[in-house]
Amino acid sequence: MVERLVPEELWELFQRVVPPAPTRPQGGGRRRYGDREVLAAIIFVATTGCTWQQLPLVFGPSGPTAHRRFTEWSAARVWAKLHRLVLNELGARGELDWSRCAIDSVSVRAKQRGELTGHPVDRGKRGSKIHLLVDRAGLPLSVGISAANTHDKLALEPLVRGIAPIRSRRGPHRRRPAKLHGDKGYDYADLRRRLRGRGITPRIARRGIESSDRLGRHRWVVERTVSWLSGCRRLHRRYERKPEHFLAFAGIAATPICHRRLAK
Repeated sequence: MVERLVPEELWELFQRVVPPAPTRPQGGGRRRYGDREVLAAIIFVATTGCTWQQLPLVFGPSGPTAHRRFTEWSAARVWAKLHRLVLNELGARGELDWSRCAIDSVSVRAKQRGELTGHPVDRGKRGSKIHLLVDRAGLPLSVGISAANTHDKLALEPLVRGIAPIRSRRGPHRRRPAKLHGDKGYDYADLRRRLRGRGITPRIARRGIESSDRLGRHRWVVERTVSWLSGCRRLHRRYERKPEHFLAFAGIAATPICHRRLAK
């Protein structure tokens, strides 16, 4: 199961971003479980949606270690680094298409209170949003989260700024798409102006002007990526009180989508 959840190619990339194991100067202590086994347990939680308490039934003694190691690696931004490393490998092969990118979001219910939870209509309910910016083929370039009552327009700039410099087959690193497609939720003059200031041509549907028949011609790829994310059952509901942990699961879900293209 470990080899299936963590293929050899992904494991080699993960070893380049994981922090070194702490050492005990006095020696002794319990045996540290291998990072690959613990990573497989974390991916198992992300894909199946099971609880941390259920892990020992599948992964034995390494199960209880997974939650602690997940917290440590999230604080070290391991998941964002791994996602960027996979994107760098794709960019070096010329597998990223920057000609047209698309942006969208999806709302999920939050099971408990915490930061970045809210509901656009009912204050008694809680929810969060996952925001995605993908390339022309639907590969996630930037991932973010917010409260469900946050307007989509407020997430556009952070997502664009969140694109890390990514390697290209030729020339310098790249972090700006040529065009950015969005639905009518991003139809604001200030957003268009700021995108043009960054050298990005906005392709945003205009309220009351454009027909809905043409809206999905270039944006369907981001909707498909949202459906791909549903394969990570841990994202169907937000169980994490801390937003950085929920963002970590979003990054864990985005990385295999990119890695599948790398493995072809």
